[in-house]
Amino acid sequence: MARNDLIGGALWEEYSTIVQDRMNNPRNLGEITKEEADASGYELIIADFGAESCGDAVRLYWMIDPASDTIKKSKFKSFGCGTAIASSDMMAELCLEKTVDDALKITNIDVEKALRDDPETPAVPGQKMHCSVMAYDVIKKAASQYKNVDMESLETEFIICECARVSLDTVKEVIRLNKLTTVEEITDYTKAGAFCKSCIRPGGHEKKDVYLVDLLEEVLNEMKQEEISKKIKSAKGDGEFDKMGLVQQIKAIESILEEYIRPTLKADGGDVELIDVQKKEDLFDVMIKYQGACMSCSMNSTTTLAGIEDMLKFKLKANVRVMIV
Repeated sequence: MARNDLIGGALWEEYSTIVQDRMNNPRNLGEITKEEADASGYELIIADFGAESCGDAVRLYWMIDPASDTIKKSKFKSFGCGTAIASSDMMAELCLEKTVDDALKITNIDVEKALRDDPETPAVPGQKMHCSVMAYDVIKKAASQYKNVDMESLETEFIICECARVSLDTVKEVIRLNKLTTVEEITDYTKAGAFCKSCIRPGGHEKKDVYLVDLLEEVLNEMKQEEISKKIKSAKGDGEFDKMGLVQQIKAIESILEEYIRPTLKADGGDVELIDVQKKEDLFDVMIKYQGACMSCSMNSTTTLAGIEDMLKFKLKANVRVMIV
């Protein structure tokens, strides 16, 4: 078949020569029998894992020396596409002579990189990256059987991008530290979403519980609220409201209006402007002016006014009276 012929929707040239070779000539294909393991004094582990998204499945055989937890022999059988065969073959090879704990450190990215012809060119097209994820998952399954624990207990983080093995907490941290604002920037920094793209938004190769677009919006909203809270805290200063200077008092009131009052008013086409703050003995008169739809609203001198006053009293812990000018 020519290099530019199609394989499952991808071009031959998108597969490394190592992948193509391992598709046709897997080195570690086969099985290990109990008789063979018993004769060597080793423990046999047989683990099965299937990918619901594509119907592929892999069976992993480990022959383990229980004295050192070292994998002395590693074989596989794969029921799926050529990429699944190549990935499983490399995965089985990477496990050899490693302890079970060290084998658990092998990620799907390690498998994919081991299949590359050169370090900078992916071994498979993005939509086939899930095949190496399956190889990673079957390692976890085998290790859980050997350790006699639940497979889920070996996964300590929520993985939002299976292809790049990027956790939700990592994406959140990267967004915050680098002030990212787009999914493309997340991909540049973490590789999440760079391969099959299922984790970016609904409608991709696989259905996800959490998508990058939603996570980005969530973190940006959290950061915005945190910034507003910082402004309020900064505006209040170290003293009480009645001990602040006029500028600090105005900033404190503006911050509260911006966070708690204006969003509701703007949703109905209105707004409020802070005109002045005047102190009369132990009472602070806060002068406001309505804007937009609030100017003609029948509740601007009753319910709305009382709501603004109650919020300022609660947040400032001060005797405040709001007045319309």
